[in-house]
Amino acid sequence: MNTAAAQKPFRVIDTGIRPCREQIAFDQALIESHKAGTIPDTVRFLQFPPSVLVGRHQAISQELNLDACRAAGVGIGRRITGGGALYLDEGQFGWELVFRRSTLAIDNLGDLAREICEAAAAGLSKLGIDARYRPRNDIEVDGRKISGTGGFFDGSTIFYQGTTLVDMDASRMAALLNIPAAKLAKRGETSGVQRVVTLRELFGGTPPAIAEVKQALLEGFAERLGITPQPGDITAEEEQTSRRLFDEDIGTDAFVYEIDDPAGRADVLVGSHTGRGGTITAHLRLEGPNQDRIREIVITGDFFVTPPKTVMNLEAALRGALLADVTEVIDTFFAEAQVGLLTAAPADFATAIANATAPAEEPPSETSPKGADAITG
Repeated sequence: MNTAAAQKPFRVIDTGIRPCREQIAFDQALIESHKAGTIPDTVRFLQFPPSVLVGRHQAISQELNLDACRAAGVGIGRRITGGGALYLDEGQFGWELVFRRSTLAIDNLGDLAREICEAAAAGLSKLGIDARYRPRNDIEVDGRKISGTGGFFDGSTIFYQGTTLVDMDASRMAALLNIPAAKLAKRGETSGVQRVVTLRELFGGTPPAIAEVKQALLEGFAERLGITPQPGDITAEEEQTSRRLFDEDIGTDAFVYEIDDPAGRADVLVGSHTGRGGTITAHLRLEGPNQDRIREIVITGDFFVTPPKTVMNLEAALRGALLADVTEVIDTFFAEAQVGLLTAAPADFATAIANATAPAEEPPSETSPKGADAITG
């Protein structure tokens, strides 16, 4: 063991299978406890009963077939990270890292995603497969996704998470998620199932035990990130904080359905833009004699921005802005906010708004339908 690794111990915990909203509440508990200095840098493993999750900024009715989800009795939750919608059950597991910025000394979210994804890919490759990082935040085998990831900075704390597909109920995933045909056609596919691959398929029906996969990931993190994973215990404070967050916020329908269907009103203009950082969709209502001022705006999509509250702050900054001033307002906001964007740019947000207000006879370029990434975390 090298000296550098020995100086970067990471506690390893496993919260097992818990309802999806409880697992997400524990995510936030990890972050709050780490920021308070009461827990060390940590790796967590977790699993879900059958559940559907939307990303922090997604409109839930647009991403999920809610009637089918309720009829199937699956859990419905909203993550605290960005990205697309996903279906999870006992056939997949999640992994997370919460740690100080100084631990890896990486201040750019895109660079962080690359380093962690390459470490996870190196770990999975120890199982005998050729796992590789695919920008912006996926891990693939032969061009098909086996893991989606995402994360953000919160002050001096970094939270980054991913999923690993050991097995998957493909028909259930297809029935519960709204995956638009145009999004699949762009990748030359006809179904969301084609986009992903499981360890069961790669190993001819007999995947490695989940414990073996977790160990391989830990070895990849240790070797590529220079950390020392050490088995640890979940603290009583973490459990108490998690329960409080569940009861007050993350476990409530108000949080899960907070962004539902902003395009549902006749006077709401909608425009999308897809760039390297994902799809950004702007939903806005205008006001003024010339209908040239933003009255209300909701921004949704599968992009990543840190911290998550940035989007709500941007929406607040844009309310009352003249359409002619949108680019300047957005540029000023990001220049002053000191936030992180995972390959998205301020101009991408301005383009989505411009597309929403473009004349119908002049279709905007680079638009993209709203929809869910099937697996991305």
